[in-house]
Amino acid sequence: MVHVVRSITVGRPLDAVVAYLADFSNAVEWDPGTRVCERADPGPVYEGAHWHNVSEIRGHRTELTYRLARMEPDRLTFVGCNETATSTDDLTFEARGGGTRVVYDARVRFNGLAKLADAFLRREFDRLGDAVVRTMPAAVEAAIPLDGAPRG
Repeated sequence: MVHVVRSITVGRPLDAVVAYLADFSNAVEWDPGTRVCERADPGPVYEGAHWHNVSEIRGHRTELTYRLARMEPDRLTFVGCNETATSTDDLTFEARGGGTRVVYDARVRFNGLAKLADAFLRREFDRLGDAVVRTMPAAVEAAIPLDGAPRG
């Protein structure tokens, strides 16, 4: 299993940060491995909502169906599955002054023969985790003005 944890500080209010990250479609803006992420069901984001995600790692594209498994005021958990892997992105949030501390905890469990890639991909997932520390704050701050009201 690959496990990556990063702590990220975002200069926007907690509620606005959680609302932005709850829409996993926004992963194309903050996750450097995500190429496409589209909502698979209509309406507002809710616990149980689904997204079709296409990610690229070391030149290899993979498709997963993600589900918002947990949606709380200070925690979001997305679980993505396909035949070769189960990916869990667990995000916890803590208000810090006018900003938000996000703990990004990602786990990828490979299935079957794909387990052989585990050790090989560990460094790549660490590199992606390091990139998220830069890309997530930039994306959130671009999407949410200083007053915390979402643009749109």
